[in-house]
Amino acid sequence: MEPIIEKYNESTKGAINQEQSLMVETNHLAKSFGSKVVLKDFTMKLYKGENLVILGKSGGGKSVFIKLLVRLLDIDEGTVKVLGKDVSTLSDDELNELRQKVGFLFQSAALYDSMSVRENLEFPLRVMKDLKNEEKDQLVKEALDNVGLADAIDKKPSELSGGMRKRIGLARTLILKPEIILYDEPTTGLDPITSKEISKLILEMQKKYNTTSIIITHDMECAKITSNRIIVLKEGAVGAEGNYTELAKSEDAFVHSFFE
Repeated sequence: MEPIIEKYNESTKGAINQEQSLMVETNHLAKSFGSKVVLKDFTMKLYKGENLVILGKSGGGKSVFIKLLVRLLDIDEGTVKVLGKDVSTLSDDELNELRQKVGFLFQSAALYDSMSVRENLEFPLRVMKDLKNEEKDQLVKEALDNVGLADAIDKKPSELSGGMRKRIGLARTLILKPEIILYDEPTTGLDPITSKEISKLILEMQKKYNTTSIIITHDMECAKITSNRIIVLKEGAVGAEGNYTELAKSEDAFVHSFFE
C-alpha cells in the first residue's frame, strides 16, 4: 500500500491527506535523441487529485516527458505506468483507450481554425458514438460555462484573444472528463493578468472535478498558484522535490535560480 500523502497546498489552503491511488509512476526513465541525453534515471509518482508542477531548463526534457506518458514517443529505458498500465506493453487499441482518459492542453491550445468553438468542442465527442445531440449540446454548454465563455460558442478561434483560446482549449480538454490532464506551458504567450486567470482556472477545475494534473511551466506564478507539489528536473533526473515554499527556500543554486 502506498504511504499516506500529506502535503500542504498553499493555493487551496487545504491538505491532501488520503491514501491516494497512484495515477502515474515512472521508474528509471531514460530518453535520448542521438547523443543528446534528455531524461536519465527519472523516477516520479503522481497521486489522484494532485497538481504536480515540473520545472526545468528549456530543452531539459519536460515536454518530452509528458509525450512519453502517452507514448507519443517511445522510451529508451525504464518503465512508465499510467492508471496502472505499463504504456510500453499496450496494443494500439489499448493505447487509444488509455489516451481517452488523459487530457492534453498544448501551448497553442491546438484549436481547429476552420471550425467554430462549438465544432471544436464537439470534435473529441466523436468517440462517444451513442451520444445523442441533446447530450452533446449539454456537454458543450457545461464545458463553456466552466471557462466562462458560453457566449463564444459560435465564434471562430481567430475571433478570440490568446487567453480565450487557452480557455476554449481547456474546455475541450475537460469535455471527456479525463482522469489525468497534462498541461504543456498553459500560460505561455499570455500577459501576466491573463496568465493568472488561466492558473486560477486550472485550480478551479481541480477543485470541481478532482482532476489529477501534470503542469509543465516556466511561469513561477502559475507554479505557485496551481501546485500541490513541484519537481525540479535537473540533468534529466529529479533534482529537487517539495512544495513551493520549501523549494523557494532551497540553498541549492540551481533550484534557487527558478525562484529569483
